[in-house]
Amino acid sequence: QVQLLESGGGLVQAGGSLRLSCAASGRSLSLYRVGWFRQAPGKEREFVAAITWIGEITNYAYSMEGRFTISRDNAKNTLYLQMNSLKPEDTAVYYCAARLGPGGRPVDNTYWGQGTQVTVSS
Repeated sequence: QVQLLESGGGLVQAGGSLRLSCAASGRSLSLYRVGWFRQAPGKEREFVAAITWIGEITNYAYSMEGRFTISRDNAKNTLYLQMNSLKPEDTAVYYCAARLGPGGRPVDNTYWGQGTQVTVSS
């Protein structure tokens, strides 16, 4: 089992930045492809970004590429999401996930964190 705990969310003005962290416990994150998803009120969960086991491959949702950067520190068992140039439409609960399929696709036994709220004001 892997437990995931997100942090770093909050309220920020449009154009600002936030850095989300996801600390893992229970097992090493280095075993898994990991990533971030988000869910806005009234909308379905959507993919944000994913990164492979040693960080050699990353992929992003189109609307976030160039603004968001995913990274991982396997020594600290932590995943990060640097978010720049934030827009009001980025407002959502952000979830980290471990044990993803190719391309960052969730699978039946994907682990999920509890989420952290990001609110971007205009």
